[in-house]
Amino acid sequence: MILFVVAVAVLLSIVFALLRAFLGPTVFDRILAVNSFGTKTVLLIALLAAASGRGDYLDLALLYALLNFIGTVALLRYTEQAPRRQEGS
Repeated sequence: MILFVVAVAVLLSIVFALLRAFLGPTVFDRILAVNSFGTKTVLLIALLAAASGRGDYLDLALLYALLNFIGTVALLRYTEQAPRRQEGS
């Protein structure tokens, strides 16, 4: 029962992260929201592993966390080096 309540709370926070990703005023808000979405997905996979009693899901969660981290760092590097547009141009 408690895992179900936690899963619903995590899903609700995922919805809020997706809203921030779509409505974020800056690129960095969107990147932070996507990173948060990935972290919450890892938490959801870990909850699924605990609920089902299968430890091999934790390997998938760890792999997804690593991909999420590398993707976020790569996206931040790209936005750091991308040329900025001037307003009014």
